[in-house]
Amino acid sequence: MKGDKDTIMVKQKSLKLNFIMNSILTMSSFVFPIITFPYVSRTLLAEGVGRVSFATSVISYFLMIAQLGIPTYGVRVCAQVRDNKELLSKTVHEIFFINIFMTIISYCALIVMVIAVPRFSSDKMLYFIVSFNILFNTIGMEWLFKALEQYSYITIRSIIFKFIALLGMLLLIHQPDDYYVYAGLTIFASSGSSILNFIRVGKYISFHKFENYDLKKHMKGILIFFSMSCATTIYTNLDSVMLGFMMTDTDVGYYVTSIKIKNILASVVSSLGVVLLPRMSYYIQNNMKTEFEAIIKKAINFVFVVSCPLVVYFTLFSKECVLFLAGNGFENSILPMQIIMPTLLFIGLTNIMGIQVLVPLGQEKKVLYSEIVGAFVDFVFNLIFIPIYGCAGAAMGTLLAEVSVFVFQFFVLKSSIKDSFKSVSYVKIITALIISVIVSIWAKLLPFGDFLILVISALCYFVAYGVVLLLLREKFVVSTIKPYIERLRKKKE
Repeated sequence: MKGDKDTIMVKQKSLKLNFIMNSILTMSSFVFPIITFPYVSRTLLAEGVGRVSFATSVISYFLMIAQLGIPTYGVRVCAQVRDNKELLSKTVHEIFFINIFMTIISYCALIVMVIAVPRFSSDKMLYFIVSFNILFNTIGMEWLFKALEQYSYITIRSIIFKFIALLGMLLLIHQPDDYYVYAGLTIFASSGSSILNFIRVGKYISFHKFENYDLKKHMKGILIFFSMSCATTIYTNLDSVMLGFMMTDTDVGYYVTSIKIKNILASVVSSLGVVLLPRMSYYIQNNMKTEFEAIIKKAINFVFVVSCPLVVYFTLFSKECVLFLAGNGFENSILPMQIIMPTLLFIGLTNIMGIQVLVPLGQEKKVLYSEIVGAFVDFVFNLIFIPIYGCAGAAMGTLLAEVSVFVFQFFVLKSSIKDSFKSVSYVKIITALIISVIVSIWAKLLPFGDFLILVISALCYFVAYGVVLLLLREKFVVSTIKPYIERLRKKKE
């Protein structure tokens, strides 16, 4: 038996609290670009936004090399040993050593590329600034804090850094040439808080040296997750990179506008899944099969109930959304946004089936195969569609890639997950969607600006959707609200 000194007391935090905090974090990611992007896009124009987005997409490949599969592998492994401080500390040391070594290799490769390739050497400063994302992600060890379910801390410090970056953008970006400043503040908003992580990590682990470090035992798992990361990064960033090489920075700017909106919404859909990985890994490690299966069913229901109305609404009001966020001159972003909206549903489902089910079960290779299929589909259809349809073609390739990943994972898990899909109230959700569209579509006829049309239509649409599901007693919505209703009744009594 280890002494109390060797045991880290990590309380089993409420999934509801974790979900609420992660939802707040997600909403901050939603509010941040809503406030900044209309100003930034009008100041930097499509070309400036496209340059930063292209550089970010390129750097993401080097970030992928530096991180290997550590962001996901680290969460799972640390969650499994989080109750033992000595074992947790040793595990963190070993993973961090591997991370540092790969970061050095990544920077060496990046320097060679920037010097050797004219497309990159012409804007060295931009790539230098964006590359700080690699360093910050390494020292931040976000995977440790997620494994310990420190979502309150993650959320609060992230919001603070986003707020500082927001002020910086409004104060420092005044002309198209300020895209360097935009790049720096974007990295600061997303990864600058890693410095606080590095300072805080001593609260959870010991820094004393261990005699028997074993880096080798982590390599197999890390490399599997790295392969998954490669495939995911390829088919999530390949469209922007291929657009940058095959078309222009302006086309990238149009496409990134639609992708930015999609990514914000996808983070909402995936917000529950993010907090599930450490808990699912903990359940598997402790043979808690019943709890594991119950969470899967709730997660699948959550994805359908949340993603379906988002897909329909933002397809219906894509024009108003794009013009409000980016302004006139970004009309070419409307069609790509409409094409790519259905990916919200598939991203949400594959996040649950892949990362939250297959990974805790130790079937990472199945996730890897599905993502290789997605990357291949994306590459092939980008080659076909981008020269013909430009940024709309890139959106088509991404949609088909997400569908292919979903189909693969569904058939892998078909026998064990079919009951979860059968539990979804499809008829009730479709009924609520139809009524929501009817009560909101008239807002398009109002003689107001895009912002007011979005506010009025969203209120009508989402209130109607929620009310209809409640009236139809959709089980997920009812089970979510029921505890709060019972609490109110008890207080009144």
